[in-house]
Amino acid sequence: MKLIIRNLHRSTTEAQLRTLFETYGGVQSCKLVMDKDTGDSKGFGFVEMPKQGDAKAAMKNLNQKDIDGSKVRVKKAEPKADKQDTPESK
Repeated sequence: MKLIIRNLHRSTTEAQLRTLFETYGGVQSCKLVMDKDTGDSKGFGFVEMPKQGDAKAAMKNLNQKDIDGSKVRVKKAEPKADKQDTPESK
């Protein structure tokens, strides 16, 4: 299950994020979204966990948790909408 983590402190690293989620199970991937121009974190990222039960436990326990001074929001990431499926493209 792919999770989106929002409201991360800009100093939080991918390694810290991975370690936090590994407390609840295996982590398949962990990616912070970075600003192309500055190279700084944009304050959100994605974590993929292969076991749905582990992902749900992480979501439940980490949502609204204070991490590095920021209350993070964790929820299931929705699939990215394909531009071809939008009404404007038809």
